[in-house]
Amino acid sequence: MPEDSEGERHLHRPRILLGATGSVATVKIPRLALLLQEFADVKIIVTKASRAFLDCARDYDRPSYDAWSALEPPMEVLADEGEWGMWSKVGDPVQHVQLREWADLLLIAPLSANTLGKLANGLCDNLLTCVARAWDVTKPLIVAPAMNTHMWSHPLTARHLASLGVLGVTTISPVVKTLACGDTGTGALADVADIAAAVRAALLSDAADGAG
Repeated sequence: MPEDSEGERHLHRPRILLGATGSVATVKIPRLALLLQEFADVKIIVTKASRAFLDCARDYDRPSYDAWSALEPPMEVLADEGEWGMWSKVGDPVQHVQLREWADLLLIAPLSANTLGKLANGLCDNLLTCVARAWDVTKPLIVAPAMNTHMWSHPLTARHLASLGVLGVTTISPVVKTLACGDTGTGALADVADIAAAVRAALLSDAADGAG
């Protein structure tokens, strides 16, 4: 899969990689994916920790889950097994490199405290973090953290986000609400409609830069 040139990548329908991590807000992935699919082709990358929450999405928002599940063709959901399973010898394709080349934008929403720490320190121990570690920094990378209030307010969180900011990563800050754990405070995933709007704006800005 050859990488698109700067000009070529603005000729096709936008392509988004949506990363889901081990945050309970992963139950909102189907709704977010549907919103993104209105203006882009979308593939989802799940971490091992996110899968249990994605399975719970059916009960959290049944209409969105059913609509997402009924998409034709189905939205591709990628996991670590594909990364390791498709390679057996030198010269075989490497999935995280192929995905890096395919996508115009990487969105990680929700971004857990654990994955935030990995990204800030350059760790790449699963498919999602491998894509992020290999990401073309001329393309938009957006993160929407979602975590417990105490995790969000911890000094390490600000330090990690600052490290990503230096690399040009855009952060969509969490909002205040009563979280799944019962605590009330900042840490909940931003509204998925707001996230989708920010992604659309980033793609339009990137396209305008490319046209200029």
